[in-house]
Amino acid sequence: MSAQPIAERITATAEGEVVVFLIGMRVNRWRAVRHWLPVMTAMPRMLKELSRDPDSGLLGYQLLSGGPRVYTAVQYWRSREELLAFAADPARQHRPAWAEFNRRVRRGAGKVGIWHETYTVPAGSYESIYSGMPPWGLGAAYGVEPVARRGERAAQRLRSGAA
Repeated sequence: MSAQPIAERITATAEGEVVVFLIGMRVNRWRAVRHWLPVMTAMPRMLKELSRDPDSGLLGYQLLSGGPRVYTAVQYWRSREELLAFAADPARQHRPAWAEFNRRVRRGAGKVGIWHETYTVPAGSYESIYSGMPPWGLGAAYGVEPVARRGERAAQRLRSGAA
């Protein structure tokens, strides 16, 4: 992903169904480092593993901070089947990290919180615009093109059936 902003108005080139996966953690007790640190360090390992494997289905991601306690990864996947396959594969980073988290939760209930949400968005039900931004979010995951190719207004881009 280029860190240089693109001056013109652009939109994501995504077409068809889009899968958005949000996952995050919240540190509930700072002193419980042994409970939240493994959770915090697991996500970068998973994202690194997925990024090295173009067949994994992960198209892109953004890491966000919601203040000093909350950390979120917004992920874009080619399909929900690929997302679920990664989550269930015992040879990948997720399964061992999930098992370890569950063991820690039993010993330290409430010291760290985790959450995730999965959205399968049908074609024509999403749109995007970026101005003075490097490719971001959906645009970083799928690529970008001038906004005029899909419509100058959000309503036009949504009607077009392609974001």
